[in-house]
Amino acid sequence: MRILFTGADGYIGAVLGPKLLERGHHATGIDTGLYRRGWLFDDGRTRPMVMSRDTRQLSRSDLVDFDAVVHLAELSNDPLGENDPAITMEINHRGSAEFALKCKEAGIERFVYASSCSIYGAAGGDLKSETSTCDPQTAYARCKVLVERDLVALTDSRFTPVFLRNATAFGASPRQRFDLVLNNLAGWAFTAGKIRVMSDGTPCRPLVHIEDICQAILCALEAPREAVCAEAFNVGDETQNYTVREIAEIVNETFPGCELSFGPSGPDNRSYRVSFAKIKTHMPSFRCGWNAQRGARQLRSVFEHIRLDEAMFNAAPFTRLSELRHLQHTEQLDSHLRWTPIPEFVPGANALSLVGG
Repeated sequence: MRILFTGADGYIGAVLGPKLLERGHHATGIDTGLYRRGWLFDDGRTRPMVMSRDTRQLSRSDLVDFDAVVHLAELSNDPLGENDPAITMEINHRGSAEFALKCKEAGIERFVYASSCSIYGAAGGDLKSETSTCDPQTAYARCKVLVERDLVALTDSRFTPVFLRNATAFGASPRQRFDLVLNNLAGWAFTAGKIRVMSDGTPCRPLVHIEDICQAILCALEAPREAVCAEAFNVGDETQNYTVREIAEIVNETFPGCELSFGPSGPDNRSYRVSFAKIKTHMPSFRCGWNAQRGARQLRSVFEHIRLDEAMFNAAPFTRLSELRHLQHTEQLDSHLRWTPIPEFVPGANALSLVGG
């Protein structure tokens, strides 16, 4: 297939791009470039061409040559979404819905949307399936619910949206993120010898490795239409419904000798356990190949190879909210998170005059 994938220079996109090519697809990436400074290591893999474009500025004519779209390009976690809920709504809800409509009008047949299990909110101990009531607690999660709703309304015989409700991602990517729970704890363990959990560790978080997210995307692209049309799928595995305490203990086993501590019960009441039975039924080739233990070992191997230190771990490009605030503080982005023009250089302005002698 001729596939366009947005967010190509992001955490997932950097892993997905080579996989699309290796699968035999013709892939083209789109990315506005907010996080391009965050390149942690080179994996030696061939990547598709990536165009520097904002999906909000694409026209139908930009989309006519593609069979399918994978849409990853949104503000990508709860802290980032809460930083400015209005701009989150503009980009993650209205922007994504309008982009999907353009894709449909351009004749694109399949639209794979990266949703999130966070839409289940403070769900308690019961396993949540795709038919469970959604209780989004943040602007990020609310936008996911709204986009799913709007894309269902676009569905017809020529346009097939698929919703992948990913569990919390973890694992190594060249464009690494350290604002994800397992990645963050592993980074602290390696660079500081400390694993500090800010809560009591009791909230539940389902995890899924980035490689398994990419496998789910490939399955959603290639599955028969009747198996996936306008369907939501939780992406992960029941064995990876961890408490935060269990995640911290796995990291502690992988990075021995660390100081492990927990805090009091915090204000973040998001806690949910998820059923992943449906994706296995509708996409029989999908199975998770990674668990938290294997992912933690992968991260340790990468950290040792690149000699990760505290400065690198704490660098803004690897934490979404920190990098966005840097770009805003330096006036590289405007209030709508679009790049600002570089001021024109005026010859002679503020230049030193050299007087010969």
